[in-house]
Amino acid sequence: MRRPIRTSAALAPLAAMLLCAGCLSAGSPTEPNGPSGPRAISIVINNLGLSFPEGMDENENPYLAYIEQRTDLDIQVITPPPEVYEERLDVIMSSGKLPDMLHTYEAVWFDNYLKQDAFMPLDDLLAAYGPNLLERIPDELWDRVRYNGQIYAIPSLNEVIGDELMYVRKDWLDRLGLEPPETLEEYYEVIRAFTLNDPDGNGKRDTIGLMMMFDLGRSAPFFGAFGVQPGMWLERDGQLVNGSILPETKQALAYLAKLYREQLLDQEFPLNLQSNLYEKVENGMVGLFSATWYDTRGPIAANKRREPEAEWIKLPYPVGPKGHSGVKGKDQVRGYNVIPVGTAHPELVIQFLDFIVSDYKNLKLGFEDEIWRMENGRMVTDFDMHDKHLYRGIYQSLVDVPDAELFKQRLDSLGDFNLYDNIMTIHEHILPNAFYGAPTPAMSKYDRTLEELQEVFVRIVMGIEPLDTFDRFVADWRAQGGDEVTAEVNAWYRKQQEEAQ
Repeated sequence: MRRPIRTSAALAPLAAMLLCAGCLSAGSPTEPNGPSGPRAISIVINNLGLSFPEGMDENENPYLAYIEQRTDLDIQVITPPPEVYEERLDVIMSSGKLPDMLHTYEAVWFDNYLKQDAFMPLDDLLAAYGPNLLERIPDELWDRVRYNGQIYAIPSLNEVIGDELMYVRKDWLDRLGLEPPETLEEYYEVIRAFTLNDPDGNGKRDTIGLMMMFDLGRSAPFFGAFGVQPGMWLERDGQLVNGSILPETKQALAYLAKLYREQLLDQEFPLNLQSNLYEKVENGMVGLFSATWYDTRGPIAANKRREPEAEWIKLPYPVGPKGHSGVKGKDQVRGYNVIPVGTAHPELVIQFLDFIVSDYKNLKLGFEDEIWRMENGRMVTDFDMHDKHLYRGIYQSLVDVPDAELFKQRLDSLGDFNLYDNIMTIHEHILPNAFYGAPTPAMSKYDRTLEELQEVFVRIVMGIEPLDTFDRFVADWRAQGGDEVTAEVNAWYRKQQEEAQ
Protein backbone atom coordinates (compact mmCIF):
# COMPACT_ATOMS: atom_id res chain seq x y z
CA MET A 1 0.00 0.00 0.00
CA ARG A 2 1.47 3.28 -1.02
CA ARG A 3 2.06 5.95 1.62
CA PRO A 4 0.31 9.27 0.85
CA ILE A 5 2.42 12.37 0.39
CA ARG A 6 2.98 13.78 3.87
CA THR A 7 2.32 17.28 5.07
CA SER A 8 5.64 17.19 6.84
CA ALA A 9 5.55 20.72 8.19
CA ALA A 10 2.25 20.16 9.92
CA LEU A 11 3.27 16.81 11.40
CA ALA A 12 6.82 17.71 12.39
CA PRO A 13 6.08 18.93 15.94
CA LEU A 14 3.88 15.93 16.65
CA ALA A 15 6.37 13.52 15.13
CA ALA A 16 9.20 15.01 17.16
CA MET A 17 7.20 14.63 20.33
CA LEU A 18 6.33 11.03 19.56
CA LEU A 19 9.80 10.02 18.44
CA CYS A 20 11.71 11.33 21.43
CA ALA A 21 13.10 8.63 23.70
CA GLY A 22 11.37 10.13 26.69
CA CYS A 23 7.97 9.53 25.16
CA LEU A 24 8.31 5.82 25.96
CA SER A 25 8.84 6.17 29.66
CA ALA A 26 8.37 3.14 31.88
CA GLY A 27 4.77 2.30 32.47
CA SER A 28 3.44 4.37 29.56
CA PRO A 29 0.03 3.04 28.43
CA THR A 30 1.33 2.78 24.86
CA GLU A 31 4.52 0.95 25.79
CA PRO A 32 4.39 -2.76 24.88
CA ASN A 33 5.40 -4.11 28.29
CA GLY A 34 3.08 -7.06 27.70
CA PRO A 35 0.35 -8.44 29.94
CA SER A 36 1.06 -11.20 32.41
CA GLY A 37 -0.33 -14.72 32.47
CA PRO A 38 0.18 -18.04 30.71
CA ARG A 39 -2.05 -17.11 27.73
CA ALA A 40 -1.34 -13.40 27.41
CA ILE A 41 -0.15 -11.48 24.36
CA SER A 42 0.47 -7.83 23.51
CA ILE A 43 -0.24 -6.54 20.01
CA VAL A 44 0.44 -3.22 18.28
CA ILE A 45 -2.22 -2.36 15.71
CA ASN A 46 -3.60 0.66 13.89
CA ASN A 47 -6.90 2.05 15.17
CA LEU A 48 -7.70 3.26 11.63
CA GLY A 49 -8.95 6.53 13.07
CA LEU A 50 -12.05 4.79 14.43
CA SER A 51 -13.60 6.01 17.66
CA PHE A 52 -15.09 4.03 20.53
CA PRO A 53 -18.45 4.50 22.27
CA GLU A 54 -18.34 6.26 25.61
CA GLY A 55 -16.83 4.05 28.28
CA MET A 56 -15.02 1.81 25.80
CA ASP A 57 -11.53 1.76 24.29
CA GLU A 58 -9.28 -0.61 22.37
CA ASN A 59 -8.87 -2.80 25.47
CA GLU A 60 -12.40 -2.63 26.86
CA ASN A 61 -15.21 -3.40 24.42
CA PRO A 62 -17.55 -6.30 23.58
CA TYR A 63 -15.67 -7.42 20.48
CA LEU A 64 -12.27 -7.76 22.13
CA ALA A 65 -13.98 -9.47 25.07
CA TYR A 66 -15.59 -11.89 22.61
CA ILE A 67 -12.22 -12.67 21.00
CA GLU A 68 -10.59 -13.20 24.39
CA GLN A 69 -13.39 -15.47 25.57
CA ARG A 70 -13.35 -17.62 22.43
CA THR A 71 -9.54 -17.93 22.34
CA ASP A 72 -8.88 -18.03 26.10
CA LEU A 73 -6.36 -15.22 25.63
CA ASP A 74 -5.58 -12.09 27.60
CA ILE A 75 -4.83 -9.49 24.90
CA GLN A 76 -3.22 -6.11 25.50
CA VAL A 77 -3.86 -3.81 22.54
CA ILE A 78 -1.55 -0.87 21.80
CA THR A 79 -2.73 1.64 19.17
CA PRO A 80 -0.19 4.34 18.22
CA PRO A 81 -1.64 7.46 16.54
CA PRO A 82 -2.44 6.61 12.91
CA GLU A 83 -0.90 9.87 11.65
CA VAL A 84 2.58 8.74 12.72
CA TYR A 85 1.98 5.02 12.98
CA GLU A 86 5.08 3.72 11.16
CA GLU A 87 7.31 6.22 12.97
CA ARG A 88 6.01 4.91 16.30
CA LEU A 89 6.61 1.33 15.14
CA ASP A 90 10.23 2.34 14.54
CA VAL A 91 10.46 3.61 18.11
CA ILE A 92 8.98 0.37 19.44
CA MET A 93 11.35 -1.76 17.38
CA SER A 94 14.34 0.09 18.84
CA SER A 95 13.01 0.21 22.40
CA GLY A 96 14.13 -3.25 23.51
CA LYS A 97 10.60 -3.91 24.86
CA LEU A 98 8.86 -5.60 21.98
CA PRO A 99 5.24 -6.71 21.77
CA ASP A 100 4.27 -10.21 20.69
CA MET A 101 2.86 -8.98 17.38
CA LEU A 102 2.88 -5.85 15.23
CA HIS A 103 0.69 -4.99 12.26
CA THR A 104 1.85 -2.69 9.48
CA TYR A 105 0.22 -1.49 6.27
CA GLU A 106 3.60 -0.54 4.82
CA ALA A 107 5.35 -3.12 2.64
CA VAL A 108 8.58 -1.13 2.79
CA TRP A 109 8.53 -1.08 6.60
CA PHE A 110 7.97 -4.84 6.67
CA ASP A 111 10.74 -5.47 4.17
CA ASN A 112 13.20 -3.19 5.97
CA TYR A 113 12.95 -5.04 9.28
CA LEU A 114 12.68 -8.42 7.57
CA LYS A 115 16.10 -7.87 6.05
CA GLN A 116 17.40 -7.08 9.56
CA ASP A 117 16.27 -10.53 10.80
CA ALA A 118 13.81 -8.86 13.17
CA PHE A 119 10.91 -11.29 12.62
CA MET A 120 10.31 -14.96 13.30
CA PRO A 121 9.71 -17.45 10.46
CA LEU A 122 6.15 -18.74 10.71
CA ASP A 123 5.91 -21.91 8.58
CA ASP A 124 5.99 -24.43 11.45
CA LEU A 125 3.71 -22.29 13.60
CA LEU A 126 1.17 -21.99 10.79
CA ALA A 127 1.24 -25.73 10.15
CA ALA A 128 0.54 -26.40 13.83
CA TYR A 129 -1.78 -23.57 14.83
CA GLY A 130 -3.08 -21.82 11.70
CA PRO A 131 -5.29 -24.17 9.63
CA ASN A 132 -7.85 -21.47 8.82
CA LEU A 133 -5.16 -18.99 7.82
CA LEU A 134 -3.61 -21.49 5.42
CA GLU A 135 -7.01 -22.35 3.96
CA ARG A 136 -8.37 -18.82 3.49
CA ILE A 137 -5.27 -16.99 2.20
CA PRO A 138 -4.36 -17.92 -1.41
CA ASP A 139 -1.02 -19.59 -2.05
CA GLU A 140 0.21 -16.83 -4.36
CA LEU A 141 -0.20 -14.26 -1.58
CA TRP A 142 1.82 -16.35 0.86
CA ASP A 143 4.56 -16.05 -1.74
CA ARG A 144 4.48 -12.28 -1.19
CA VAL A 145 5.60 -12.69 2.43
CA ARG A 146 8.29 -15.32 1.87
CA TYR A 147 11.99 -14.61 2.18
CA ASN A 148 14.61 -17.24 1.47
CA GLY A 149 11.80 -19.78 1.21
CA GLN A 150 10.17 -19.06 4.58
CA ILE A 151 7.01 -17.15 5.57
CA TYR A 152 7.62 -14.10 7.78
CA ALA A 153 4.20 -12.43 7.93
CA ILE A 154 0.52 -13.22 7.84
CA PRO A 155 -1.01 -11.00 5.18
CA SER A 156 -4.31 -9.19 5.33
CA LEU A 157 -6.00 -8.83 1.95
CA ASN A 158 -7.80 -5.97 0.25
CA GLU A 159 -11.45 -6.76 -0.30
CA VAL A 160 -11.72 -3.68 -2.49
CA ILE A 161 -8.83 -3.10 -4.92
CA GLY A 162 -9.65 0.48 -5.92
CA ASP A 163 -11.38 3.50 -4.46
CA GLU A 164 -12.34 6.22 -6.90
CA LEU A 165 -15.11 6.80 -9.41
CA MET A 166 -16.75 9.93 -10.77
CA TYR A 167 -20.08 11.27 -9.47
CA VAL A 168 -22.02 14.32 -10.68
CA ARG A 169 -25.18 16.19 -9.71
CA LYS A 170 -27.58 15.43 -12.54
CA ASP A 171 -29.95 18.18 -11.38
CA TRP A 172 -27.14 20.70 -12.03
CA LEU A 173 -26.49 19.23 -15.47
CA ASP A 174 -30.20 19.48 -16.28
CA ARG A 175 -30.48 23.04 -15.01
CA LEU A 176 -27.61 24.11 -17.28
CA GLY A 177 -28.71 22.01 -20.26
CA LEU A 178 -25.59 19.81 -20.18
CA GLU A 179 -25.10 16.12 -20.94
CA PRO A 180 -23.03 13.85 -18.69
CA PRO A 181 -19.39 14.30 -19.75
CA GLU A 182 -17.26 11.49 -21.13
CA THR A 183 -14.08 12.96 -22.64
CA LEU A 184 -11.60 15.24 -20.87
CA GLU A 185 -12.80 18.12 -23.04
CA GLU A 186 -16.41 17.50 -22.01
CA TYR A 187 -15.35 17.26 -18.37
CA TYR A 188 -13.64 20.64 -18.74
CA GLU A 189 -16.81 22.23 -20.09
CA VAL A 190 -18.95 20.83 -17.27
CA ILE A 191 -16.42 21.84 -14.60
CA ARG A 192 -16.31 25.34 -16.09
CA ALA A 193 -20.10 25.62 -16.21
CA PHE A 194 -20.44 24.36 -12.64
CA THR A 195 -18.04 27.11 -11.52
CA LEU A 196 -19.31 30.06 -13.55
CA ASN A 197 -22.94 29.47 -14.50
CA ASP A 198 -24.70 29.34 -11.13
CA PRO A 199 -25.75 25.67 -11.24
CA ASP A 200 -27.49 25.88 -7.86
CA GLY A 201 -29.59 28.83 -9.02
CA ASN A 202 -28.98 31.04 -5.99
CA GLY A 203 -27.62 34.00 -7.97
CA LYS A 204 -24.16 33.75 -6.36
CA ARG A 205 -20.81 32.48 -7.56
CA ASP A 206 -20.30 30.05 -4.70
CA THR A 207 -19.95 26.66 -6.38
CA ILE A 208 -16.82 24.59 -7.04
CA GLY A 209 -16.26 22.98 -10.42
CA LEU A 210 -13.97 20.21 -9.19
CA MET A 211 -12.78 19.11 -5.75
CA MET A 212 -9.48 17.47 -4.83
CA MET A 213 -7.49 16.94 -1.64
CA PHE A 214 -4.17 18.21 -0.31
CA ASP A 215 -1.96 15.49 -1.83
CA LEU A 216 -3.76 15.43 -5.19
CA GLY A 217 -6.12 12.94 -3.61
CA ARG A 218 -9.24 12.29 -5.68
CA SER A 219 -7.42 12.94 -8.95
CA ALA A 220 -6.76 9.35 -10.08
CA PRO A 221 -9.39 9.36 -12.89
CA PHE A 222 -7.72 12.39 -14.49
CA PHE A 223 -4.30 10.73 -14.51
CA GLY A 224 -6.02 7.58 -15.79
CA ALA A 225 -7.30 9.55 -18.79
CA PHE A 226 -3.66 9.80 -19.86
CA GLY A 227 -3.03 6.09 -19.19
CA VAL A 228 -0.88 6.58 -16.09
CA GLN A 229 -0.97 6.74 -12.31
CA PRO A 230 1.86 8.27 -10.26
CA GLY A 231 3.90 5.59 -8.54
CA MET A 232 2.49 2.77 -10.64
CA TRP A 233 4.78 0.60 -12.78
CA LEU A 234 3.85 0.31 -16.46
CA GLU A 235 5.30 -1.70 -19.32
CA ARG A 236 6.91 0.38 -22.05
CA ASP A 237 8.84 -1.35 -24.88
CA GLY A 238 9.49 -4.46 -22.81
CA GLN A 239 10.68 -2.55 -19.73
CA LEU A 240 8.88 -1.42 -16.57
CA VAL A 241 8.79 2.35 -16.04
CA ASN A 242 7.46 4.26 -13.05
CA GLY A 243 4.36 6.28 -13.90
CA SER A 244 5.56 9.26 -11.90
CA ILE A 245 8.22 10.13 -14.49
CA LEU A 246 6.33 9.48 -17.73
CA PRO A 247 5.44 12.34 -20.14
CA GLU A 248 1.77 11.43 -19.75
CA THR A 249 1.95 12.40 -16.08
CA LYS A 250 3.22 15.82 -17.14
CA GLN A 251 0.20 16.10 -19.46
CA ALA A 252 -2.17 15.22 -16.63
CA LEU A 253 -0.55 17.85 -14.40
CA ALA A 254 -0.95 20.39 -17.22
CA TYR A 255 -4.67 19.61 -17.41
CA LEU A 256 -5.13 20.07 -13.65
CA ALA A 257 -2.95 23.21 -13.64
CA LYS A 258 -5.16 24.75 -16.31
CA LEU A 259 -8.23 24.10 -14.15
CA TYR A 260 -6.54 25.67 -11.14
CA ARG A 261 -5.24 28.66 -13.10
CA GLU A 262 -8.76 29.37 -14.39
CA GLN A 263 -10.14 28.95 -10.84
CA LEU A 264 -12.24 25.96 -11.91
CA LEU A 265 -10.46 23.62 -9.47
CA ASP A 266 -11.05 24.32 -5.79
CA GLN A 267 -8.47 26.95 -4.89
CA GLU A 268 -8.27 25.53 -1.37
CA PHE A 269 -7.48 21.97 -2.46
CA PRO A 270 -3.95 22.02 -0.92
CA LEU A 271 -5.65 22.43 2.48
CA ASN A 272 -8.44 19.93 1.96
CA LEU A 273 -8.50 16.93 4.23
CA GLN A 274 -11.26 14.40 3.82
CA SER A 275 -13.38 16.24 6.38
CA ASN A 276 -13.19 19.45 4.31
CA LEU A 277 -14.19 17.61 1.18
CA TYR A 278 -17.14 15.99 2.93
CA GLU A 279 -18.30 19.34 4.31
CA LYS A 280 -18.22 21.05 0.92
CA VAL A 281 -20.11 18.23 -0.79
CA GLU A 282 -22.69 18.06 1.98
CA ASN A 283 -23.25 21.83 1.88
CA GLY A 284 -24.05 21.83 -1.84
CA MET A 285 -20.87 23.59 -3.02
CA VAL A 286 -19.74 20.69 -5.22
CA GLY A 287 -21.46 19.10 -8.20
CA LEU A 288 -18.72 16.87 -9.62
CA PHE A 289 -15.86 15.04 -7.94
CA SER A 290 -13.98 11.77 -7.78
CA ALA A 291 -15.83 9.95 -5.04
CA THR A 292 -14.84 6.88 -3.11
CA TRP A 293 -17.16 3.91 -3.49
CA TYR A 294 -18.62 4.62 -0.05
CA ASP A 295 -19.17 8.37 -0.47
CA THR A 296 -22.70 7.67 -1.69
CA ARG A 297 -23.45 6.63 1.89
CA GLY A 298 -21.41 9.54 3.29
CA PRO A 299 -21.24 13.11 1.95
CA ILE A 300 -23.49 12.47 -1.06
CA ALA A 301 -26.21 11.04 1.16
CA ALA A 302 -25.74 13.95 3.58
CA ASN A 303 -26.14 16.43 0.71
CA LYS A 304 -29.37 14.72 -0.42
CA ARG A 305 -30.75 14.97 3.10
CA ARG A 306 -29.92 18.67 3.14
CA GLU A 307 -31.12 19.27 -0.42
CA PRO A 308 -33.86 16.75 -1.32
CA GLU A 309 -33.82 17.92 -4.96
CA ALA A 310 -30.15 16.91 -5.36
CA GLU A 311 -29.77 13.99 -7.78
CA TRP A 312 -26.36 12.33 -8.01
CA ILE A 313 -25.40 9.90 -10.77
CA LYS A 314 -22.29 7.89 -11.60
CA LEU A 315 -20.25 9.13 -14.57
CA PRO A 316 -18.01 7.32 -17.05
CA TYR A 317 -14.33 7.75 -16.25
CA PRO A 318 -12.92 10.67 -18.28
CA VAL A 319 -11.44 9.51 -21.58
CA GLY A 320 -8.18 11.13 -22.66
CA PRO A 321 -6.77 12.10 -26.06
CA LYS A 322 -5.55 8.56 -26.84
CA GLY A 323 -8.67 6.80 -25.57
CA HIS A 324 -7.29 5.91 -22.14
CA SER A 325 -9.40 5.84 -18.99
CA GLY A 326 -9.23 4.13 -15.63
CA VAL A 327 -8.25 4.48 -12.04
CA LYS A 328 -5.46 3.50 -9.69
CA GLY A 329 -5.72 0.10 -8.05
CA LYS A 330 -4.54 -1.11 -4.68
CA ASP A 331 -2.24 -3.99 -3.88
CA GLN A 332 -3.97 -7.27 -3.05
CA VAL A 333 -2.01 -7.35 0.20
CA ARG A 334 -3.38 -4.78 2.59
CA GLY A 335 -1.24 -5.34 5.65
CA TYR A 336 1.30 -7.55 7.40
CA ASN A 337 1.18 -9.22 10.82
CA VAL A 338 4.66 -9.99 12.13
CA ILE A 339 6.04 -11.64 15.27
CA PRO A 340 9.32 -10.18 16.57
CA VAL A 341 12.25 -12.48 17.24
CA GLY A 342 12.28 -13.37 20.92
CA THR A 343 8.51 -13.57 21.41
CA ALA A 344 8.00 -16.16 24.16
CA HIS A 345 4.78 -17.71 22.91
CA PRO A 346 4.36 -17.02 19.19
CA GLU A 347 1.83 -19.86 18.96
CA LEU A 348 -0.66 -17.69 20.88
CA VAL A 349 -0.40 -14.99 18.24
CA ILE A 350 -1.08 -17.52 15.48
CA GLN A 351 -4.07 -18.85 17.42
CA PHE A 352 -5.39 -15.30 17.82
CA LEU A 353 -5.07 -14.53 14.10
CA ASP A 354 -6.46 -17.93 13.13
CA PHE A 355 -9.55 -17.17 15.18
CA ILE A 356 -9.94 -13.77 13.50
CA VAL A 357 -10.11 -15.40 10.08
CA SER A 358 -12.28 -18.31 11.26
CA ASP A 359 -14.93 -16.06 12.84
CA TYR A 360 -14.92 -13.67 9.92
CA LYS A 361 -18.69 -13.11 9.81
CA ASN A 362 -19.15 -12.00 13.42
CA LEU A 363 -16.19 -9.65 13.35
CA LYS A 364 -16.87 -8.28 9.85
CA LEU A 365 -20.61 -7.73 10.20
CA GLY A 366 -21.00 -7.47 13.93
CA PHE A 367 -23.07 -9.70 16.19
CA GLU A 368 -26.18 -11.19 14.61
CA ASP A 369 -29.51 -9.93 16.01
CA GLU A 370 -27.69 -6.93 17.46
CA ILE A 371 -26.20 -5.21 14.42
CA TRP A 372 -27.83 -7.29 11.68
CA ARG A 373 -30.54 -9.88 11.22
CA MET A 374 -32.02 -11.93 8.41
CA GLU A 375 -35.54 -11.10 7.21
CA ASN A 376 -37.12 -13.08 4.36
CA GLY A 377 -33.70 -14.21 3.17
CA ARG A 378 -32.28 -10.68 3.16
CA MET A 379 -29.78 -9.17 5.55
CA VAL A 380 -31.06 -6.10 7.40
CA THR A 381 -28.63 -3.85 9.25
CA ASP A 382 -29.33 -1.58 12.22
CA PHE A 383 -27.40 1.49 11.02
CA ASP A 384 -27.04 3.06 14.43
CA MET A 385 -25.59 -0.07 15.98
CA HIS A 386 -23.45 -0.72 12.90
CA ASP A 387 -21.88 2.72 13.13
CA LYS A 388 -21.56 2.60 16.91
CA HIS A 389 -19.44 -0.55 16.74
CA LEU A 390 -17.36 0.16 13.63
CA TYR A 391 -14.26 -0.05 15.84
CA ARG A 392 -14.51 -3.85 15.52
CA GLY A 393 -12.73 -3.34 12.19
CA ILE A 394 -9.41 -2.70 13.93
CA TYR A 395 -9.38 -6.38 14.95
CA GLN A 396 -11.12 -7.93 11.94
CA SER A 397 -8.96 -6.10 9.41
CA LEU A 398 -5.83 -7.74 10.81
CA VAL A 399 -6.66 -10.72 8.61
CA ASP A 400 -9.18 -9.58 6.02
CA VAL A 401 -10.10 -12.28 3.50
CA PRO A 402 -12.54 -11.56 0.65
CA ASP A 403 -15.86 -13.41 0.70
CA ALA A 404 -17.82 -12.34 -2.40
CA GLU A 405 -21.25 -13.55 -1.28
CA LEU A 406 -21.01 -12.15 2.23
CA PHE A 407 -19.53 -8.94 0.83
CA LYS A 408 -22.53 -8.24 -1.43
CA GLN A 409 -25.00 -9.19 1.31
CA ARG A 410 -23.33 -6.82 3.73
CA LEU A 411 -23.17 -3.87 1.33
CA ASP A 412 -26.76 -4.31 0.16
CA SER A 413 -27.91 -4.41 3.77
CA LEU A 414 -26.48 -0.95 4.38
CA GLY A 415 -29.13 0.68 2.19
CA ASP A 416 -29.73 1.85 -1.36
CA PHE A 417 -26.36 3.54 -1.87
CA ASN A 418 -25.10 1.53 -4.89
CA LEU A 419 -22.10 0.42 -2.84
CA TYR A 420 -21.64 -2.95 -4.50
CA ASP A 421 -22.25 -1.53 -8.00
CA ASN A 422 -19.73 1.25 -7.27
CA ILE A 423 -17.07 -1.29 -6.37
CA MET A 424 -17.78 -3.42 -9.42
CA THR A 425 -17.45 -0.31 -11.63
CA ILE A 426 -14.08 0.48 -10.07
CA HIS A 427 -12.82 -3.09 -10.39
CA GLU A 428 -13.69 -3.09 -14.09
CA HIS A 429 -11.58 0.02 -14.71
CA ILE A 430 -8.43 -0.61 -12.69
CA LEU A 431 -5.17 0.25 -14.43
CA PRO A 432 -3.02 -2.75 -13.45
CA ASN A 433 0.32 -2.25 -11.75
CA ALA A 434 2.92 -4.34 -13.59
CA PHE A 435 5.05 -4.71 -10.44
CA TYR A 436 3.55 -6.74 -7.62
CA GLY A 437 6.61 -8.17 -5.92
CA ALA A 438 8.02 -7.52 -2.47
CA PRO A 439 9.73 -4.14 -2.07
CA THR A 440 13.22 -4.22 -3.53
CA PRO A 441 16.25 -3.17 -1.44
CA ALA A 442 16.43 0.17 -3.28
CA MET A 443 12.74 0.82 -2.60
CA SER A 444 13.36 0.39 1.10
CA LYS A 445 16.34 2.73 0.86
CA TYR A 446 14.90 5.51 -1.30
CA ASP A 447 11.12 5.28 -0.80
CA ARG A 448 10.68 8.40 1.31
CA THR A 449 13.14 10.48 -0.69
CA LEU A 450 11.31 9.73 -3.94
CA GLU A 451 7.92 10.47 -2.38
CA GLU A 452 9.13 13.81 -1.05
CA LEU A 453 10.39 14.73 -4.53
CA GLN A 454 6.91 14.07 -5.87
CA GLU A 455 5.45 16.78 -3.64
CA VAL A 456 6.38 19.16 -6.48
CA PHE A 457 3.28 17.93 -8.32
CA VAL A 458 1.04 20.01 -6.04
CA ARG A 459 3.16 23.10 -6.64
CA ILE A 460 2.99 22.56 -10.40
CA VAL A 461 -0.81 22.32 -10.30
CA MET A 462 -0.98 25.50 -8.22
CA GLY A 463 1.32 27.35 -10.62
CA ILE A 464 3.92 27.95 -7.93
CA GLU A 465 6.33 25.98 -10.11
CA PRO A 466 6.17 26.07 -13.94
CA LEU A 467 5.11 22.92 -15.76
CA ASP A 468 8.65 22.34 -17.02
CA THR A 469 9.76 21.81 -13.41
CA PHE A 470 8.46 18.30 -14.07
CA ASP A 471 11.53 17.65 -16.25
CA ARG A 472 13.84 18.58 -13.37
CA PHE A 473 11.78 16.34 -11.08
CA VAL A 474 12.34 13.41 -13.46
CA ALA A 475 16.10 14.01 -13.48
CA ASP A 476 16.18 14.29 -9.67
CA TRP A 477 13.99 11.20 -9.25
CA ARG A 478 16.33 9.14 -11.41
CA ALA A 479 19.50 10.47 -9.77
CA GLN A 480 18.29 10.12 -6.18
CA GLY A 481 17.52 6.43 -6.27
CA GLY A 482 14.89 6.04 -8.98
CA ASP A 483 17.25 4.49 -11.52
CA GLU A 484 18.43 1.99 -8.93
CA VAL A 485 14.84 1.08 -8.06
CA THR A 486 13.99 0.76 -11.75
CA ALA A 487 16.89 -1.62 -12.35
CA GLU A 488 15.76 -3.88 -9.50
CA VAL A 489 12.12 -3.79 -10.64
CA ASN A 490 13.15 -4.83 -14.13
CA ALA A 491 15.32 -7.64 -12.79
CA TRP A 492 12.21 -8.91 -11.00
CA TYR A 493 10.17 -8.45 -14.20
CA ARG A 494 12.61 -10.48 -16.28
CA LYS A 495 12.53 -13.27 -13.71
CA GLN A 496 8.71 -13.37 -13.84
CA GLN A 497 8.81 -13.59 -17.64
CA GLU A 498 11.38 -16.40 -17.54
CA GLU A 499 9.34 -18.37 -15.02
CA ALA A 500 6.21 -17.94 -17.13
CA GLN A 501 7.87 -19.49 -20.19
